[in-house]
Amino acid sequence: MKGMKMTIENSVTLAIAKKEELPKFKKDLQASFAVAVVETFGSTLDGPIPSDEDIEASFNESGAVIYHILSNGEKVGGAVVTINELTQHNALSFFFICVNAHGKGMGTQAWKAIEERHPKTKVWETHTPYFEKRNIHFYVNKCGFHIVEYFNKHHIDTHSPHDHNLPEDEDFFRFEKTMKEP
Repeated sequence: MKGMKMTIENSVTLAIAKKEELPKFKKDLQASFAVAVVETFGSTLDGPIPSDEDIEASFNESGAVIYHILSNGEKVGGAVVTINELTQHNALSFFFICVNAHGKGMGTQAWKAIEERHPKTKVWETHTPYFEKRNIHFYVNKCGFHIVEYFNKHHIDTHSPHDHNLPEDEDFFRFEKTMKEP
């Protein structure tokens, strides 16, 4: 079939991460987050981004679910969500696609898979630093979130003490996505 373009669809699925896989999960997450820090600030900062403590706190949060994101069975990223079974106001603590898998639509497919896995969700919430333009584009334009709050030195997030080790780390956006009733 000369001259005919063929598109190979990536099959993106989710798998629960096992406890023994969490150290590698954490390193992959930090490697993915470091790319934007280096692109924005020109060098890496002291210690990993996000900190080991922040990631481990998300792992141990009540209602936490840790997913590997798989493309055709291969690990290409991960997500940590917190599910509140009572209110169904759920949170996306961390979401990443490994650097070598960026730009292939896997993030959007993975987010859709997370939504499908948690159909009772009324509202999703997440945060991202002000300089993470790719994240802002992804959450707003691809996933349907809305920016609902901007945290900075004049408006501090009193619910989540950020120790992200970033320059001007108080500058974060809070996003929400209200889900449609089934």
